[in-house]
Amino acid sequence: MPNTKPPYFLGIDVGTQGLRSGIFDARGNVVALSFYSYPEHHPRPGWAEQDPADWWKAIQDTVRRCVIQGEVQPEEIAALSVSASSCTVLPVDQFGNPKHRAIMWMDVRAFEQAERINATHNPVLRYAGGSESPEWMIPKALWLKENLPDVFANSDYLVECQNWIVFKLTDRWVTSLNNAICKWNYCPPEGGWPVSLLRELNFEELLDKWPRDLIPVGERVGELTKRAASDLGLIPGIPVIQGGIDAYAAMVGLDVVHPHRLAMVIGSSTCHLALSDSPIFSTGIWGPYQGAVLPDMWILEGGQSSTGSIIKWFRDNFLQEEFREREELENIFDAMDRMAAQISPGSDGLLVLDNFQGNRSPYQDPLARGAIWGLSLSHTRAHILRAIYEGTAYGTFHILETLARDGFQAEEIYVSGGGARSKLWLQIHADVADIPIYLTTVEEASTLGTAIYAAVGVGFYGSIPEATLKMVQISGQIYPCQQNREIYHFYYEQYVKSYWQLRDLMHRVSTRLGTTPEA
Repeated sequence: MPNTKPPYFLGIDVGTQGLRSGIFDARGNVVALSFYSYPEHHPRPGWAEQDPADWWKAIQDTVRRCVIQGEVQPEEIAALSVSASSCTVLPVDQFGNPKHRAIMWMDVRAFEQAERINATHNPVLRYAGGSESPEWMIPKALWLKENLPDVFANSDYLVECQNWIVFKLTDRWVTSLNNAICKWNYCPPEGGWPVSLLRELNFEELLDKWPRDLIPVGERVGELTKRAASDLGLIPGIPVIQGGIDAYAAMVGLDVVHPHRLAMVIGSSTCHLALSDSPIFSTGIWGPYQGAVLPDMWILEGGQSSTGSIIKWFRDNFLQEEFREREELENIFDAMDRMAAQISPGSDGLLVLDNFQGNRSPYQDPLARGAIWGLSLSHTRAHILRAIYEGTAYGTFHILETLARDGFQAEEIYVSGGGARSKLWLQIHADVADIPIYLTTVEEASTLGTAIYAAVGVGFYGSIPEATLKMVQISGQIYPCQQNREIYHFYYEQYVKSYWQLRDLMHRVSTRLGTTPEA
């Protein structure tokens, strides 16, 4: 580990499967990293919830571990910031006490509410890829009002995970401009708060349940309170700098703050983010979002709802016993890569559709479901694993094709997240997309990007691009194999056709199972 010296910057990244805290120096070197896992709850198909108490336990554990492991004096931490998975909606009272478990980003129970929102054809929807996702704030809030009216009525605020944690740290209810623009339909080109949309829905009361104090990423929120400092093992008064959505922080942590670069954040889901000098309107791609990270720059966002979570599902259900001991000894992806590498590209005709939790981009179809087809008696578990690697890569390429069709051509891909540990999975992505992939020294770019917000927020760097120039280092490249690209082109075409062949069947089954509460 390189020699480090203060000042240090603390980044807290609240993810889907767990929370990671990291302390970094001013050059982006890791001083300490710590991870704490917590459960998800899936009470019904298409539903996903978490207990906010688990987030706070995770912060307490990881921050304390980082301070001890990094041999850091609390007074050497110049600032901290928090980013979190977006669209994880939480009803609370004014003191932050939850009124219900948090409804996670991947939860699609509000698809009927999203359809009603889309039927308004309100102008703000043009800046949401043309249609509202059931993952977002307004559909979930509307679902709460209609299905859990007492919870909705008795909640002083309806916030996201990131708002709640910032409140726990500072005693201030504020909203990240990043989250508001990207997931709450706050639209600067259309005047800001989505008043006209809420009026059409007869839902203007929601405005009273949102913290209306908007703070951009990289700007100061307040100071760490005595109570929070005691919980985290820090000192009161440390500046707390606004963070935002974890994937957007990863974009910063990957130095994707220039046009023609694309950030690919592979976790439970995969998020694809790119900056543009001008707005690009693309059906099925979220955005364009003006000023969500950098002033006057536009962001385009594509995403796959299930990628790493499919691999985890496969591992937990089909590899659990034999991989249990290995997980303690090596990167679990190394073992899975060796298994999948036994199979040739194309998986001997086996195809996986990656819509296990719906399709985010480019179809915006919450009722889509996963599929494995082409099975024969010659196929093994290794075939299925490789086909999952390939199917998720086809999903990424479908998003890249959609962006290219509408005017954004990605020339380089920068990757982070847990999935970046699989070199075979990344090679397959490069081969399918025919685009080079770059790795950075810090795998967990979201944690680093959040620490970069902290460094900018206390004036150590004058801007986010200035900070990324100093704090992000490239560690490797993966170049596409043209021979494999030609093989994958055939199977990619079958992947796209498969969705349309199965779409109506998937919708019928999903509707029959239901994603709304029983009467």
